[in-house]
Amino acid sequence: MHSFSSLPAGKVPAPLLARLLADLPVDDPQLLLGPAVGADAAVIDVGRDPELLWVAKSDPITFATDEIGYYAVNVCANDLAVTGAQPRFYLPTLLLPAGQTDAALVEHIFHQIGAVCRQLGIVVAGGHSEITPAVNQVVVAGTLLGEVARTKVVASQGAQVGDAVLLAGTIPVEGVSIIAREMRQALLKRGWSPAELDQAADYLYTPGISVLQPARLAAAEGLVTAMHDPTEGGIATGLQELATAANVGLTINLDAIPIPAVATHLCAAFDLDPLGVIASGALLATARPEAVAQLQRLWQDHGWSATVIGQVTADHNDVRALRNGRPVAFPSFAADEITKLWNP
Repeated sequence: MHSFSSLPAGKVPAPLLARLLADLPVDDPQLLLGPAVGADAAVIDVGRDPELLWVAKSDPITFATDEIGYYAVNVCANDLAVTGAQPRFYLPTLLLPAGQTDAALVEHIFHQIGAVCRQLGIVVAGGHSEITPAVNQVVVAGTLLGEVARTKVVASQGAQVGDAVLLAGTIPVEGVSIIAREMRQALLKRGWSPAELDQAADYLYTPGISVLQPARLAAAEGLVTAMHDPTEGGIATGLQELATAANVGLTINLDAIPIPAVATHLCAAFDLDPLGVIASGALLATARPEAVAQLQRLWQDHGWSATVIGQVTADHNDVRALRNGRPVAFPSFAADEITKLWNP
């Protein structure tokens, strides 16, 4: 008999996931980068072009309901971008709740997916849509294919001891948008103005949740050793995944992580730690010390803040934190803090 212990909402815990992945059939010479904790996408040599490799990623959207099609495409595109890839073909699966779905809702989501795919130069190559009692809200799970030059592939496993750890953008951009959109009525009752909430909701677009530009710029110039897209679990989980992927340690200055005032205030309204809130819209990267200044200039020239937040160390899978220059416990989250909005 198996003892039953309920897992928290969110990602499967990393130790369990690593054990499960180790038992899957992943050995194939054409699979250059396969499933692993901290790996954003698969890299496959299909053997048709000596200069190009294919990159593939699947990801669902389960937290957001408003503008879910926009989230779905961009989150997959981010995971491809951190390998240096250009997204090409998208295949979404739409699961729509029975008894709550009409034609207007389906048309709205299709329009969202189509609009962002046109914006990013992505072709919708197929997919599936279904109305089902198995879900109580809309779920979009998509697979995105892209391509990358063989010589420009970046993997999250590439971080090296002595590298600087950088963050492009601020956190938690996606979290700010979700809180403002999903909890608007509650926030209005607490005294937030419609204008404030409109601005926060617009974080979805400005600064936006896409990191396609800074990721592809960094990869094209060969300035990074690794990149990672911090999503569910926030930047804290993203940093831990980055360390796990490369089997290195990190020392992170928590005071250096840029968090806008609106993010701090929205998270505080629901007792959320911004370091553990879903963080699409920021890009984690590691770079050799001699490349840091050039990488920061490159990002800043294209409108991205570029902050050094730590260093890669030789302490395997050990992520350490500093506050006011003193060691503190590194924050860890069993589930994304955003889940407290629905399960306080």
